[in-house]
Parts: sequence; structure tokens; C-alpha cells
Amino acid sequence: MKNIYARLLDEQKDKSLVLATIVSTKGSSPQVPGVSALFSEKGLLSGTLGGGILEAKAEEKALESLKTGKSSFNRFELYADISSEEEAICGGEATILFDAQPADHEMVFQKLVRSLKSRKPGILATHIQRKGDKIQKVCRSWQEKAEIFAEEAEKQDLLFREDIKKTFSSGTPAFLSERETAAGEEKNVYLEPQFPLSHLVIAGAGHVGQAVAHIGHLLDFEITVIDDRPEFANENRLPEADHIIIEDVGKAIDEIPKTADTFFVIVTRGHSNDAEALQACIAYEVAYIGMIGSGRKTALMREKFIEKGWATAAQFDRIYAPIGIEIQSKTVQEIAVSIAAELVQVRNQVEKQDKDVS
Repeated sequence: MKNIYARLLDEQKDKSLVLATIVSTKGSSPQVPGVSALFSEKGLLSGTLGGGILEAKAEEKALESLKTGKSSFNRFELYADISSEEEAICGGEATILFDAQPADHEMVFQKLVRSLKSRKPGILATHIQRKGDKIQKVCRSWQEKAEIFAEEAEKQDLLFREDIKKTFSSGTPAFLSERETAAGEEKNVYLEPQFPLSHLVIAGAGHVGQAVAHIGHLLDFEITVIDDRPEFANENRLPEADHIIIEDVGKAIDEIPKTADTFFVIVTRGHSNDAEALQACIAYEVAYIGMIGSGRKTALMREKFIEKGWATAAQFDRIYAPIGIEIQSKTVQEIAVSIAAELVQVRNQVEKQDKDVS
């Protein structure tokens, strides 16, 4: 799992960490609200705040928080002139929360990670009590989608209940002010929707499958690779795969949960294996099914599937075959790039549709 909170749980056992999160931006900035990075005494450990000057300055603040053990808010201005060598020139601002005690929220992060592993989205709420940039207290809570929209929740007088629902439906983080006390303290809440990574299932661990697994990892998919050949399906060849299944491809795909955010890439070693893989998933309403091969192969397979009653014409016509965006690819790597581009295109379309429906 690539989620920053899963990485935090793995890393914090051995060292002190600062969790830095961009909670709001204004104008242009290298990154958007919701991105996070982990810093140890050696510097950046995981994640990114956009790189460059902003991340370098954030690292300085993170190391300062590590020494003092105190959390803080910091606003970074990015309005420098183009001649400046030491300041950012994006033309905006970024406010970053530096949590110097993320271990205090270990149980909340564990709950979040368990939910995402079960493919259950939700909202991470971070309540911040502060005076200026100095933070007195940080509290976190996690609610799964089912809890957010439960009938029981409607009857409870919960702070930000409507904001939580709205933020979850939008899929975009929100930084809200709660109130200002007589002592001049301000209370804020940062709402961060969290969703499971889209699941990319690659049928075939040959050269194309290997390359797609690598690029898919870089594109933040959860990667499962299936092949019945252990000499191909192993950690040495597929170090970035989250799951490796050594089994007949049809049987393995039968057993994989098929949801609206599941993507199937069929790149096995032969037509019969491709057909077996396709048979196991074609009837399901998944996000994407793509199959490698020529136009002639696709046409022949379509005819056979309809004739045998394995699929309707409408079901087969949903298949992306030949697979990938047309870039006149020749090499394995170029084929993988064309497939990955199509995966991103479809994933973005699916996410947009989900937001429009919400």
C-alpha cells in the first residue's frame, strides 16, 4: 500500500518523524492541498510537497519541529521575482501543517489503513487548536463512508457533519475554521477524503506485463500480477507489484473482487490464455478491460465469444482492444506507455463521473 499513513506506521517504530501536509493554497503552487511528506532527522523520507524551493524550506521547518517536538503552521509565499535564486516564483501561497507527534494518532492511522485495505473510503478529520502559528493541540479521527452517511449520524449533532459529507462527495480536501475563543485561540479542522487506490490487475507477467506493472506503480495503482509461471511471476522481476499470484489466469481472475475501480490488463503469452482471462471478467461492470493483440485477433475473438454465449455484443464492445492509446509504439516500453496512458485517461473519466454523480 502506497498511502502516506501506511508508510508512517511502518517507519515510526524506529525513528521520530514529522508529518507535513499542505492544507491550503492560494494562487499557483507546486502541489495541491492534501499532499503530504514524511521527514526524519535525515530529511525527506517519503512523499512530496512539490519539490524545489518549497520542499527545501519545508524540510528546514520539519527538522526544527523534530528538535522542538512542537507542531506548527507555516505559510510559504511563492511570489519572488524571476531573478531570485533562493525563493519560489510560482505566484501563490501554501500553508503547511507540521505534525511533530504523528505517533499520538497511531490508532487512527491504523483504522484508516485497515479501511483502505478493505477498499472502504472515508474522511480523515484533523482538529487543530492554535494561537497564531503555534499549535496547542492536534486531534485526528477517521470515519468510513458508511459512518458518514449512516442514518444514525443524521440524528447526531456532530460538528462539521454537513461539511464532512460535502467534502467526501467532492473528493477534495477542505480546511475550515471552527471558531475563535476569548483567549485568542483559533480552532480549525482539516478534512481529507481518503480512497483506496484503483486496482490494476495484470494478466501475464511477461515483458509487457512487467513494464506495465512498473509504470502502474509510478501512477499510484495497486498492482496485482497473475501468471502460472513462477520464473516470471516473482518478486525479483516484479518488485513493485503489491500482489503476485502464481495460478491459472482464469481461476485467479475468478477469485479477484471486481469493482467499479478495478482495471484489467490482459497481456498473457497466447490467445487461449487471453481468452481465458477475458472470460473471467468480461461480464462485470469494472472500470476497464484491455486486451493486447491485433484488430484481426480481436474480431475473431469477438465472434467466438458471442457465438459461444460467453458475452453479449455490448459487453465485448466495452473491451479496449487492441489495447492502449495509438502512439505507433514498437518496443515493449512504448507499448507499456500506451497502455498506461489509456489507464490514466479512463481512471480520470471514472473519477470525474463519480464526482458529477455525487
